[in-house]
Amino acid sequence: MDPNSFGSLTYLVLLGGALIASYVFHNRQNMGQMLRNMIQWALIFVGVIAAVGLWQDIRGDILPQQSVFAEAGRIEVPQARDGHYYLTARVNGQQVLFVVDTGATDIVMSRQDAERVGIDPDGLVYSGRAGTANGIVGTAQTTVGELSVGGITDRNITVWVNEGEMNTSLLGMAYLRRFERIEIADNMLVLER
Repeated sequence: MDPNSFGSLTYLVLLGGALIASYVFHNRQNMGQMLRNMIQWALIFVGVIAAVGLWQDIRGDILPQQSVFAEAGRIEVPQARDGHYYLTARVNGQQVLFVVDTGATDIVMSRQDAERVGIDPDGLVYSGRAGTANGIVGTAQTTVGELSVGGITDRNITVWVNEGEMNTSLLGMAYLRRFERIEIADNMLVLER
């Protein structure tokens, strides 16, 4: 412990001791109630310390996050509570949330996501057809300049814009085939180049 940290710790201990002594002095007639209050505050303090210490584990369970190891060409995507794997990518510099869909042939973007990344959905020709859970929908082929996940970047990527309603864009096999290895184990999707 360096001298500055020791000095700060000494100051905090003295300040805490002075506050406790003051509290005891002012409540000396009601010692039972004071003791209950002190125990409650001590338990609250211990609970806060435990929550701070366990926050990384708690956050990993409540809000799992994808990890990108760009040097190794590795992406780890945790399984969401609904059983799907959601991957956040930057498309033309804009953040887009994709659901990883091995049943989708291509990268399919919703109209909203396409517009956000600089594609004019109304200017596209929806000449393609795709069978979805909601029936047959029109699709339009276009290209995005860049799709990146962390430091893993692909350029001039073909995407399809869905004419129908979609909650989330789909990251299909056209993207997944760019990886040498795809593995699902222990509620984690691992993509490696």
